[in-house]
Amino acid sequence: MYDWNDLKAFLAVAETGSTLSAAQTLRVSQTTVARRVAALEQATGLNLFERRQAGYALTPVGEAMMASAVAVRDAADRFGEAAGARSRDAGGTVSLTAMEIFAVTILPPILRDLRAAHPGIHIHLDTADEPRDLAAGAADIAIRSSKQPAGAGLVGRRIADNPWTLYCSRDYADRHGIPHSRAELAAHPFIGGGGGVWEPYQAWLRQYGLETSVVMQYDSGTGLLAGVRSGMGLTILPAFIADREPDLIRCIPPKSEDTTGLWLLTHERLRHVPRVRLVLDFIAAELTKLAREK
Repeated sequence: MYDWNDLKAFLAVAETGSTLSAAQTLRVSQTTVARRVAALEQATGLNLFERRQAGYALTPVGEAMMASAVAVRDAADRFGEAAGARSRDAGGTVSLTAMEIFAVTILPPILRDLRAAHPGIHIHLDTADEPRDLAAGAADIAIRSSKQPAGAGLVGRRIADNPWTLYCSRDYADRHGIPHSRAELAAHPFIGGGGGVWEPYQAWLRQYGLETSVVMQYDSGTGLLAGVRSGMGLTILPAFIADREPDLIRCIPPKSEDTTGLWLLTHERLRHVPRVRLVLDFIAAELTKLAREK
């Protein structure tokens, strides 16, 4: 066996006639080139060059090995070109999971622009509220709202703060006022539910004696958004979404311990798959841009 770098040194010396010229071609030291040629000769058991005062000359054995060495280099070059092309023109299906409220608000324009920039990418969007198991292959990429994502082998980045806190519509505020403290909340109707967020939301309502103030329940976060837009009452929503809704008003700031983040995640085994990397980087750039516009 031999080192590919040793073979590159052999070819460079054979084509330039000296270790000095080969070193300049390879951008390494002359000593390194001489050492690599010697290592290749030792590994193969062949005398490839005659060392002369004027430089290096191929032996008959070295001449015979040139065609094979050039073929290896050409194959390596073709491999690199193919890999580069595959990376640049990554295509195929990428499965993305996100809560429905994100899927129907911030994601459509991002995925539209992704399609325009990379038409070879096909997105399969799963809008389940419950977290999918990326380690089991349930999705390639996840957008999650949590304090710290749970799951084996997850890698990714925290895009922005994304606390869930109370909102009402401007129309509701005009008719009923805006509660500015938890003590004022009892005078207002609440929209409950929200799918995966209902359990902690319900516990929060129970904590402040507000569970009986729930006048309607939706099964999804998107339902909460629709309900509060209608002026029906107050509800909790993710700030990353609700703060961008011109018709909504934040009622009460979240407690610091309630602050969650917006995370973009994949599994470690997928992070370097070209199509997954492409989609990750594209969505991350767009979400980061949104976060900075806030």
